[in-house]
Formats: sequence, structure tokens, C-alpha cells
Amino acid sequence: MVSRLYSLVVGGDGPRPGVRRFHLLYGDAARLARSREVGEVLEAFETDLQLYVAEMAPRRLFVHAGVVGWRGQAVLIPGRSFTGKTTLVAALVKAGATYYSDEYAVLDARGRVHPYARPLGIRERGALQRATKYPVSTLGGRAGTKPLPVGLVIVSEYKTGARWRPRQLSAGKGALAVLAHTVSARTFGPSIA
Repeated sequence: MVSRLYSLVVGGDGPRPGVRRFHLLYGDAARLARSREVGEVLEAFETDLQLYVAEMAPRRLFVHAGVVGWRGQAVLIPGRSFTGKTTLVAALVKAGATYYSDEYAVLDARGRVHPYARPLGIRERGALQRATKYPVSTLGGRAGTKPLPVGLVIVSEYKTGARWRPRQLSAGKGALAVLAHTVSARTFGPSIA
């Protein structure tokens, strides 16, 4: 049984010389991307497919978060895009932490975090949309291979010129931060943020 159907229409040269057609991506009947650059369409496909898997995974809970392993435990950094998750993950990996993800924390029913170690999508200064993909090895780090229990949740957001003043939150506030960034809750449930 097919639960989602993707269609890619590759443009190429148009009927007249010098005219290029658009490349198109559809998810079921909805158009997801339209561009003259096939790379942009393929990037939209990857993003939509990852989100679909995160929403529909029957035995895993996907949280929009960066994750590293430290001393046998997972450190979760939940947050929206452009809040500094990847920057913090990269800094922790450079400091010796094990890389698990800069996109999703994938939790099982026992609360263990599984690796989702795709290349880190690091945005260069001033770049708002496109991220350059870097394998963790380019940062001198390594990717985790086994699930870890959650040891720490960091609720943080980068702000230019802000001063670092960490404080401990209650376990309930930490749980709410994780829940607020759980993909299935954000997609299907009411907003709690």
C-alpha cells in the first residue's frame, strides 16, 4: 500500500532555443517545489521526505533537536531552525562529544535516543536559507552508533550580543520544551509554545 507518492518532472530545454523549463516536485497531488535548478528540487524532496518519515514513524518519536553523546548519555538541544542548534552541536563535537544529529532526536519507547547522523547543515554567516553539508569527520568528530538514554536537555536560543547566563529549569519545563518540538505534536496537535 502506498501512503505517499512523489513525482519529479525534469524540465530541460524548452520548445524554443534558449528557453528552459522548470523542474517540478509533487507530493501526492500537491506541488512541493518548482525551480530551474534541479538541486533545489531534490533538496525540497529530501526535506519533505524526512519530515514525512518523522511525522509517520510508528515506533519512534522525532523531536526537532540537535543531539550529542557525552559520557554515555544523550544531550538534547530542542529548537526551531535558525536558533543555533547546529552551531552548538558543532562546538560540542569539536570539544569531544559524539555526534548524533543536528536535525532530529529519534527516541524509542524506552526514552533512548538513536543516531540520526546526517551531515551537519551549517549556514554560513549571512546565509538565511541554504546550508552547506559537512560530514562530522570534517569537524574532527565521530558519529554515535548506539542508542543512549537522555541525560540533559538544553533549552537555548542564540541571540546576537546576548550574555551567557545559564540556569537550571525544572524537569517539567524541560519536558515541555521537548514536547513543543516533537514533530508529530507540532503537526497534528495544538500549539503549546
